[in-house]
Amino acid sequence: MTKTSTCIYHFLVLSWYTFLNYYISQEGKDKVKPKIFANGARWKYLTLLNLLLQTVFYGVTCLDDVLKRIKGRKDIKFLTAFRDLLFATLAFPVSTFVFLAFWILFLYNRDLIYPKVLDTVIPAWLNHAMHTFIFPITLVEVILRPHSYPSKKTGLTLLAAANITYIIRILWLYFETGTWVYPVFAKLSLVGLAAFFSLSHIFIASIYLLGEKLNHWKWGQILLLLPKKKKKNLLSYF
Repeated sequence: MTKTSTCIYHFLVLSWYTFLNYYISQEGKDKVKPKIFANGARWKYLTLLNLLLQTVFYGVTCLDDVLKRIKGRKDIKFLTAFRDLLFATLAFPVSTFVFLAFWILFLYNRDLIYPKVLDTVIPAWLNHAMHTFIFPITLVEVILRPHSYPSKKTGLTLLAAANITYIIRILWLYFETGTWVYPVFAKLSLVGLAAFFSLSHIFIASIYLLGEKLNHWKWGQILLLLPKKKKKNLLSYF
């Protein structure tokens, strides 16, 4: 049975991400904010898509926690497997990528990713909620429980599909509106864009492999000592 403290933690994180999504959805009275969300609304920004992704993941996780306490682990193996797949292929890689990519570009030249005018619209605490706190939260999840990773081929294929889908959306929005989602793209040539997208994919794929290594580092020794049947039972316990 899932620990009560783990259930409470997941509920608090879900509440936090739900609050952030709600707060951001309120346009307010500032004239700049509607311009930020124009041409694709909120769903053109990877940062905001990640907040939605984390909300979905922790919603699934909370449901998994509750059902395990009510019905037992054997009755919800599919939900547990979906929870782990979602974390391994999307929730961990995307949140870590957003954290690293944003702060690398911000520290190099903030105008490439987060122009100073946004400081008058987005409070500092919200900026850190979207781009900083997401990383320690996802690391806690790695430490809190083991996750069953798919084969590397399956995991990287699903991640690549999500990455290609987002790139297609970025290009479609540009051809429809003539405006790039992020200022950095306007600075790049066609070859530069191809290189940027390729390197970004390699970067996020590396993050996926890092997540797998961290999961093995924290839980591998415990799982290796158990027979296959007991290993599955232990994973479903969490």
